[in-house]
Amino acid sequence: MVHYDIDALHQCTLRIMQGIDRTCREHGLRYYIFAGTLIGSLRHKGFIPWDDDMDIAMPRPDYELLIQHQREWLPDNLEMVCYETDKNYPQPFAKIQDANTTIIERLHEYYLGGAYIDVFPLDGMTSNPWKRAIHFVRYWYYKRLIYFKGRNPYKHGRGPSCWVPVLIHKCYSMDFIQRRMRALQMAYDYDAHDLVCDHDDGKRGVFGKAWFGIPRDYVFEGNSFLGPENADAYLTHKYGDYMTPPPAGHHRQHNFDVLELDTPYREYAKKHPGKAY
Repeated sequence: MVHYDIDALHQCTLRIMQGIDRTCREHGLRYYIFAGTLIGSLRHKGFIPWDDDMDIAMPRPDYELLIQHQREWLPDNLEMVCYETDKNYPQPFAKIQDANTTIIERLHEYYLGGAYIDVFPLDGMTSNPWKRAIHFVRYWYYKRLIYFKGRNPYKHGRGPSCWVPVLIHKCYSMDFIQRRMRALQMAYDYDAHDLVCDHDDGKRGVFGKAWFGIPRDYVFEGNSFLGPENADAYLTHKYGDYMTPPPAGHHRQHNFDVLELDTPYREYAKKHPGKAY
């Protein structure tokens, strides 16, 4: 685990968000700050003091359009990394990262990139509770496959704990798993359903599409970023009393193994050859 200056990381992340905001406004793309980032805006007018990342959500049509045009539209130093742009990418959602920085979240994971903002697609969701339950069982299954496929199977040694990860590595390609995951996420069309979901949050991530509605401006560290039309309904549904900070000892924070904000991740890879990435 690396000890780092969270203020420096906040400033780097903020610059990434400014680039995303300019791109989306210029090209008419909908995005919403949400989850902890939205709480930070309402409760702290910026970052939650101990939080070290930002999250945005995009309706699936806008998400796909940004993937398609990311090289034309994003600032030169920013990259949108996801399964659609990198077949070895080990997540079911995208990140927009600064290529002039380096982050490795876990050394046992086979992925190297830069400081980032998580970008979660919002997909349609059925109102049928039985179909929804089956849907999320399948989602959990594919998500676990992606996790095991994207990490060193011998993380905990070569005993029985490695048998399942090794079997997954032998039986599945990341491309196969991600194609199945993508098809599952897009099973219900965003525009055709009144319910939408952030798959990564499971059943708690299902909510009325009208809550997000037309993006509106929220203050964040002196900037104006877009968020849900009805933030209170969304955050209450997800967190309950979101305006009361959690007690000490319950502050969630990343434990990065590598964080170098002045080193492009491709240069880092050249200096450290032979790694899994």
